[in-house]
Amino acid sequence: MTVTSLEEDQIRVNILPKKLADGENAALTTPMNFTGTAAELDAQLPDAIVSFVASHLELKNTLDRAKEEMAAAAKAAQDDARNKSKTAKKTAPAAEPAKKDEQTTAKPPTARGLFDVPSPVGARSTPPADSDEEAEILAEIKQDQETEE
Repeated sequence: MTVTSLEEDQIRVNILPKKLADGENAALTTPMNFTGTAAELDAQLPDAIVSFVASHLELKNTLDRAKEEMAAAAKAAQDDARNKSKTAKKTAPAAEPAKKDEQTTAKPPTARGLFDVPSPVGARSTPPADSDEEAEILAEIKQDQETEE
């Protein structure tokens, strides 16, 4: 605290709070200046100092609570991340063998040539076993038509 005499009967009082700990927030060390006559300072300075200290204490408590809440939230987020990674590790090995089986059974795609015709959606690449019977039936029908003519 410094006290300075100004012109005539005016006095200036400067109050510079000190940090109690190295990690303390700088907002808690905001200086205060009061200027007035000796009678004004006697009447109003004690109440001003009390309200100043009270607001600084409230600010300090708010900062401490905010730090605690942020630390708790960070810890909860880390715990959630650990639990998710553990769950992912447990389920991932079971899913990988299925992928390997799919890769070994799947044939690599072949590139089509310029003159290759895509097969219709419902067409089969190999004829079914019934096609032999159908061929015989069609051959008989053809023979019957030739004999009728």
